[in-house]
Amino acid sequence: MILAGAAINQTPLDWENNLSNIKTAIEQARAAKADILCLPEMSICGYGCEDMFLSDWLSVTCFKKLLEIKEWCHDIVVCVGLPVRLNSITYNTACVIRNGEILGFTAKQFLANDGVHYEPRWFSSWVPDTVQQFEMMGQTYAIGDIVYEYQGVRFAFEICEDAWRNNDRPGYRHMAKGVQLIINPSASHFAMSKTDVRYKLVMEASREFGCTYLYVNQLGNEAGKMIYDGEIIIAQNGNLVHRNELLSFKSVDCECAEVNILNPLPLVEVPVLPPVDENREFIAAVTLAMFDYLRKSRSRGFVLSLSGGADSSLCAVIVAEMVTRAVEEIGLEEFVRKTNCLTPEELAQFSLLSGKELRNALVSKLLITAYQGTINSSDNTYQSAAELAKSIGAVFYNWTIDEEVAGYRGKIEHVIARPLTWESDDVTLQNIQARVRAPGIWMLANLTNSLLLATSNRSEASVGYATMDGDTAGSISPIAGVDKAFIRQWLVWAQMELGYEGLQYVNNLQPSAELRPLEQTQTDEEDLMPYPLLNQIERLAFYDRLSPQQVFEQLKGTCPDAQLLQSVKRFYALWSRNQWKRERYAPAFHLDDYNVDPRSWLRFPILSGGFREEVEKLG
Repeated sequence: MILAGAAINQTPLDWENNLSNIKTAIEQARAAKADILCLPEMSICGYGCEDMFLSDWLSVTCFKKLLEIKEWCHDIVVCVGLPVRLNSITYNTACVIRNGEILGFTAKQFLANDGVHYEPRWFSSWVPDTVQQFEMMGQTYAIGDIVYEYQGVRFAFEICEDAWRNNDRPGYRHMAKGVQLIINPSASHFAMSKTDVRYKLVMEASREFGCTYLYVNQLGNEAGKMIYDGEIIIAQNGNLVHRNELLSFKSVDCECAEVNILNPLPLVEVPVLPPVDENREFIAAVTLAMFDYLRKSRSRGFVLSLSGGADSSLCAVIVAEMVTRAVEEIGLEEFVRKTNCLTPEELAQFSLLSGKELRNALVSKLLITAYQGTINSSDNTYQSAAELAKSIGAVFYNWTIDEEVAGYRGKIEHVIARPLTWESDDVTLQNIQARVRAPGIWMLANLTNSLLLATSNRSEASVGYATMDGDTAGSISPIAGVDKAFIRQWLVWAQMELGYEGLQYVNNLQPSAELRPLEQTQTDEEDLMPYPLLNQIERLAFYDRLSPQQVFEQLKGTCPDAQLLQSVKRFYALWSRNQWKRERYAPAFHLDDYNVDPRSWLRFPILSGGFREEVEKLG
């Protein structure tokens, strides 16, 4: 039997795009003479429809689209995902179509309800080992925990979260029913190193259940925040039959492999994958996310306030690497078609270019940068910004904002009848510089119908080390899901491994907001605490969910007790008072195994007791 999985890049409620990708996948699978094709979870409407799943009209529309899809399914079995809403209850289902006939709907039994997942808000769990009938548009269909049969092979489903439930997963019940093939359509979000866990989950299931296992994940930045790696795994009795390249820029990645289900491969120990390189994994994920966000938002490019510091430098490199990776995989013509960044005449000219020359030419069409200096800016950061922009081909503007800062400062000094000084008004004088930078860079974004990139990182978000309506301004915040320590080491890696020589300047600088007078030699870590320590406190507090006392005890010995005590107290104070900022950050990608975005991974009250009692007990 030839099994096929198709990772497809869907968009919520984009019926034309979604059905086009489904049709392409079916055509490619049929051309490969596949017997069974699996498409990802919720592939008709998109997994990220959120509260639209509670609307009656959505499931009705999906069902009408399903009736269109079934007419394409001749000489093949196709498994396609959609919501089915019965008596005001919505189920997450996989529909099985054989030769144009709907055989039934398998409903998901376990719903993801941790981290970034809120499935119980929209869906209800199906009771195991039950099947019922329902009527839709004049026809009666079966829905539930169904075992299907095709060409003498018994197959059934685990839908995404079903497979993550250890001893209670449906696979155990399938094994008792003689199921030989388990199919898993998923929308399993990306996180660095997660693919290793998922690989083991699928491979060990094929071994433990003595079956063939077909796993298919969603692909791309579907709805704005979550990224899907498009993983396809075909396994049998612990043997890896086929695994694809992840994080593809294709709209459809259809993969096929031949397996003998009736005379399977012998039972073996699961082969171990080589260690995951998180530096490579990060850039593969974030560039795909940026590419999809650009084209799905129908924007024409990116605008970036390039300060010469680590965060903005990383954002610039992401755009350049996005161009490199996308063109390398899908070709110049498809890249231009999807981004609409060149005229036909320009495409003809650009097609004569290659390598870095082509990359820089495309970046010049997609990325506008500006260095907005003040009297507190250093020559080093200007050089860092200018040289990086030049090295990747970005448009680079340079202007100062001292006049605007002086104007606002003068107005306020006039009405309060006193001068503002660094001794008494430090935060005010810092923040006005950051805020004054926003209007000009927004103007460039508006003029060019481009996305303004915010440069916040997770470490800064945790402690509110950002000026609202200043450096937080933006349409998308691509690096808000990773910490500052990771960013700094990644930039060094990118200079050495990816050849971004323009990063040599930023890699020699200490992170600084450059908002105080230069003679004060301001640095981020003096304002806050060492970034590695900040990240350790953050992870223990909100990933491991420890109390302040437990965090302090866990970190004892990593630095002097007095420094640790001060840092823990400062972290919790800053965290608590800055939740309102985290509520207002630009949308960000989920990249690590956790984040501090209250709209995805971590909710916290805007007003709280601020851990006062807990922190006081530390001494």
